[in-house]
Amino acid sequence: MPWVLWITGLPGCGKSTIALKVKEMIPDAVILRMDDLRTIVTPAPTYSEEEREHVYRALVFTSKNICELGYNVIIDATGHRKSWRQLARKLIPDFIEVYLECPIDLCIEREKTRPDTHSAPEKIYEKGKAGWPVPGINVPYEVPEEPELIIDTETEPPEEAAKKIVKMIQKM
Repeated sequence: MPWVLWITGLPGCGKSTIALKVKEMIPDAVILRMDDLRTIVTPAPTYSEEEREHVYRALVFTSKNICELGYNVIIDATGHRKSWRQLARKLIPDFIEVYLECPIDLCIEREKTRPDTHSAPEKIYEKGKAGWPVPGINVPYEVPEEPELIIDTETEPPEEAAKKIVKMIQKM
C-alpha cells in the first residue's frame, strides 16, 4: 500500500536533506517540496495566511492524488499549522508524520549556510526579523501532537535519521 510521509519542522531543521536521504533508500518515492510548489502556484509569494492555506491544501491534494496512483510520497514542507497535517492524515489512509526537532538558533545557523539545492527562499530568518511572516520567528510553529516519529536533528545525523524513517516505514 503506498504511503505519504510528511517531514515537518522549522526552516533549516534538515527536512530537505533528510528527504533526499530517504529517497536514496526508497528510490521510487516522489518528493514534493513546498518550496518548489510555491514557485509555480505563487510565483510572487506574499506568505499571507490565506495564500499559505491555499498552497498547503494544494500540497495535501497533490500528495493524496499521487499516492492514489500508487506512488509513495515524501512531503518536504514546514507545515507550521496542525490543521494542514491533520487534513493530510484525514484524507490519506497511510499517512506518516515525522517531526524534526531542532533548536531555533541552530536552524538559523544552518539556514545561513545551506546550499542552493532547491527553491527555498534565501535569508528567511533575516527576513523574519525584518517583519516577513516566518515560522519560529513571528509565526507560530504548531508542534505535532502525535507524530509517528520525532527526530532530534541537533544530535542525529541525516543518514541515521533517514535510516530510522525507512525502518519505521518498513514495519508498517
